Amino acid sequence: MSEEKNITSLSDLGEFGLIDRLAANIKIYNKSTGKGIGDDAAVINHGDEETLVSVDILCEGIHFDMTYCPLKHLGYKAAVVNFSDIYAMNGTPTQIVVGMGISSKYSVEAIEEIYRGIRLACDHYHVDLVGGDTTASRSGLFLSITVIGKAKKEDIVYRSGAKPNDLLCVSGDLGAAYTGLLILEREKAAFMEDPNMQPEFAGYDYILERQLKPEARWDIVKRLKDAGVKPTSMIDVSDGLASEVLHLCKESKVGCTVYEERIPMNHKTIQTAKDFNIVPCVAALNGGEDYELLFTVAQSDYEKVKDMEDVRIIGYMTADEGQANLITSDNCQVPIEAQGFKHF
Repeated sequence: MSEEKNITSLSDLGEFGLIDRLAANIKIYNKSTGKGIGDDAAVINHGDEETLVSVDILCEGIHFDMTYCPLKHLGYKAAVVNFSDIYAMNGTPTQIVVGMGISSKYSVEAIEEIYRGIRLACDHYHVDLVGGDTTASRSGLFLSITVIGKAKKEDIVYRSGAKPNDLLCVSGDLGAAYTGLLILEREKAAFMEDPNMQPEFAGYDYILERQLKPEARWDIVKRLKDAGVKPTSMIDVSDGLASEVLHLCKESKVGCTVYEERIPMNHKTIQTAKDFNIVPCVAALNGGEDYELLFTVAQSDYEKVKDMEDVRIIGYMTADEGQANLITSDNCQVPIEAQGFKHF
């Protein structure tokens, strides 16, 4: 028999006892961290570099479902999706601050498990956890992570720099996180009908990991820098390819043409989408949570990116401001519309 773990209620430790316990194993990786956890604010010195700041909130029942989301995976994902925002600016994440609203159904050990995931992400990407806040919640769990990063002023890439005739590129593959979510929701529905059932996850490892434990594409940022390529615009794919393409078009005041046959998708993503009677391209365009990088480069950089590992040219920018079109596999032109998740 396995030993039962002791469960500690939050009231046994109190807010400051919990903070002390969670902060006990935090490591510092960056010289810019002058002061971490333990004061009214963290102290960060980036000298001559620009400081980048972003925040992302995950809410139980909206962004994650505890029926199938492991706590450690949740912590890891919450951190990584913030790192992705900094990489999308062509920067480097260096610190995070974690805010958490906790309902009474969660034990100290549960919160520790979330923090294990956060620390694992920090260890993997060499980011410092320098502070945060905890509070009570009456409606589940809330995670708010603020990420701080750095970049030289001349290296920062905005959404607004794309020009007509720039090449539109994307890293990795798209739609996998959404099809992974479809599998999780299918098995949840089956479990609700029969709590004794065993979930059918065999063969879906890749798309499940893409949903539950995504990675930020620091490697693509490095690959581009090593090749001497500075994107003219960039954004991470959090809300689906269609939404992000439209963001680039709007901010850069350009149009875009995307070729369906050029959109990269994993074979398991394609097959799973078909199993759910979904056109695979729709999963890539509107699924979201892939956290790949969508970026534009000048035509002069074509030779540098055309054979770059894990990068695909999927279209080009046009002078038709606001007009984004998809050229389908049967050579039809249809307007691109954002039809993914809407918060409000």
